[in-house]
Amino acid sequence: MGGGSVSEGKGTALHTKMLIGFLVGAVAGGLAYEFGHAIAADGTKTVLPWLQTTLTWVTQPVGSIFLNLLFMLVLPLVFSALILGVVEIGDPKTLGRIGGKTLLFIVTVSGLAVTIGLVAVNVFQPGVGIDPAVGQALIAQSSEQAAGIVERGEAASAMQVLLSIVPRNPLQAGVEGNLIGVMFFALLFGIAAATLKTEGVRTFVGTLQGIYDITLKLINAVIQLAPYAVAALLFTLIASKGFAALVPLAKFVAVAVGALAFHLFVVFPLLLWFVGRMNPLEFFRKVQPVMLTAFSTSSSSATLPTTLRVAEEVLGTPKRIGRFVCTLGATANMNGTALFEGVVVLFLAQFFGVDLSLGQQVLVVLMCILGGIGAAGVPGGSLPVIASILVMFGIPPEGIALILGVDRFIDMCRTVVNVTGDLVGTVLVSRGEPADPVEPAPATV
Repeated sequence: MGGGSVSEGKGTALHTKMLIGFLVGAVAGGLAYEFGHAIAADGTKTVLPWLQTTLTWVTQPVGSIFLNLLFMLVLPLVFSALILGVVEIGDPKTLGRIGGKTLLFIVTVSGLAVTIGLVAVNVFQPGVGIDPAVGQALIAQSSEQAAGIVERGEAASAMQVLLSIVPRNPLQAGVEGNLIGVMFFALLFGIAAATLKTEGVRTFVGTLQGIYDITLKLINAVIQLAPYAVAALLFTLIASKGFAALVPLAKFVAVAVGALAFHLFVVFPLLLWFVGRMNPLEFFRKVQPVMLTAFSTSSSSATLPTTLRVAEEVLGTPKRIGRFVCTLGATANMNGTALFEGVVVLFLAQFFGVDLSLGQQVLVVLMCILGGIGAAGVPGGSLPVIASILVMFGIPPEGIALILGVDRFIDMCRTVVNVTGDLVGTVLVSRGEPADPVEPAPATV
């Protein structure tokens, strides 16, 4: 498969700059947390004015503006990329084959991910042995935030998630951030456009290509700000919470991150090597920008522009397949999210002393696969889904407050697995498919 570069021009590569920004933000945030808080007589910490000013007026706005710029471009990118991908695939039989391969990858790999998570929790028992007083203190600390999540989770029944796939109003779905609904509408639009050969349809497809090209051009400009945004986002996160939040739940964090790492660095390489016929080391070298963007933004949707560019320009996968698989995968292919959901459900079951039988754990696997597909590709998007699964199995849903202090860090890790899984799926689905046709060179006089 072909190579390329996601950064334009000469000098330091963009992903190297992003790595530097990541390190600067993490180190500076750690120092700011240590020296930017005053400790009261009762042991509570208060933020000093200089740190509060820095967070409020500098780093939070920089990070938020960067994410808003990316989210602003996600909707036109998803709509145009999916329709173009379907139109370029063209033949309904080919579309069915590629769609079937994509669905098989999503279900199989997500199921494998959840199983890995459940095995890890059963073996290492992170929910057993936590001091009840510490646990209740953590729950009380985040009870208000958890209440809102539980309320959304109870509203998000399996039937409502299913119904949201078919939007009554696609424009409203876009406004509300229901990307699954937008993608379903775009998929139907693309299928219809692929079967029509009229002049009007060709003009419409040409317009969509223009929208796609313009969106990528804007994204290329926005992504140049990524190193500074990464530093700002990491600084804000670590300076606000520090690393102390990880200590009481260190075993839970280690199990969750360890399971994610196993899936990322063992399962994916095996799939790439034996199914995709690609060197895993070469793959990971090429997708570094995507992994760094995913880790810093905690959002598959915000990372989608970079994912598409890497799939087409660096990995060299056919455009029609990259547009189809990566766009669909940004919401539907959530391996890391599905794994995390399984880990949290079983962890909280252990903490509250709820014994789940083998049959119930198999049902958890199935629910987490569906939950991964239905979770929003934004920071914390899986939490309402987890709350709804907890209710199903009689586990107190307010227990989700226990893990809120460490969720953002694990969210960063699982987003890396999610978007890397999209690119792995693109490589695997591309295997055996014809390359893009070579466009004829312009005639010379």
